[in-house]
Amino acid sequence: MQSNNPVFRRSEEFNSAGRQTYAGTGYTDPSTWSTGQPGDPGQAYTPAPPVATGGPMTIDSVVQKTAISLFFVIAAAAVTWYLTPDIADPDADLGPLIALMTIGSLGAFVLSMVNSFKRVISPALVVAFCVAEGIALGGLSKFFDAMVGDHIVMQAVIGTFAAFVGTLAAYKFFDIKVGARFRTFVIAAVFGMIALSLLELVLGIFGESLGIYGMGGIGLVFAIIGLVLGVFMLILDFDFVEQGIANQIPERESWRAAFALTVSLVWIYTNLLRILAIVNSD
Repeated sequence: MQSNNPVFRRSEEFNSAGRQTYAGTGYTDPSTWSTGQPGDPGQAYTPAPPVATGGPMTIDSVVQKTAISLFFVIAAAAVTWYLTPDIADPDADLGPLIALMTIGSLGAFVLSMVNSFKRVISPALVVAFCVAEGIALGGLSKFFDAMVGDHIVMQAVIGTFAAFVGTLAAYKFFDIKVGARFRTFVIAAVFGMIALSLLELVLGIFGESLGIYGMGGIGLVFAIIGLVLGVFMLILDFDFVEQGIANQIPERESWRAAFALTVSLVWIYTNLLRILAIVNSD
């Protein structure tokens, strides 16, 4: 099963998971593959499948690794929130908070790219991403809380987990099947949003703006689109976790699944936070 998701595409185990026998697919069980040497006459050379170390990935291992990842995100966000000056204080120096947000955002972006395209998943880099992301989210949440109030952060947190539970329930109860076109569309849309974000950042340096992250109508539309894409990303994550467990890929890939789920949840949270802020500011 080939994936269009860069997080899973770099995993040989995910991409070879579909090579077990399926009716009408022509795939064979890995135990029947030949492993002839290059140049052997009359025999095609087929590389041996990767040897799994440790046990297979299970739903418990995915849940555990995802819980660890979210713990580091929440812990880093809480520390950033409580150890930085109160924004409401007119004498507060907001320089450190802005610096932490900038460093955290850049660090999270770089680490997300590394983890997405890294062939062998690194738990340490996943945790580092979670810490950097948590620092950025802590500062961002604090700014939105000071700007809007009304327990907007708690609303966004509850809404994020509601979206997670609702998407998981819909995926299971409606037996959603993920096809190649859907994967291609979602990943293309996500990279399109990332490209627009980078363009907005560059324009901001020169005092210009597209308005996609503003508090107006354009910002609201893009936040809603981002929220929908986040839900679609969760569906991709659920599909790959289900396929990975069914095909008994190595347990270390639980960290890759946890990273993908964490990215999707953070994506949903930030867009939901923006939606609530825009709606409550009218």
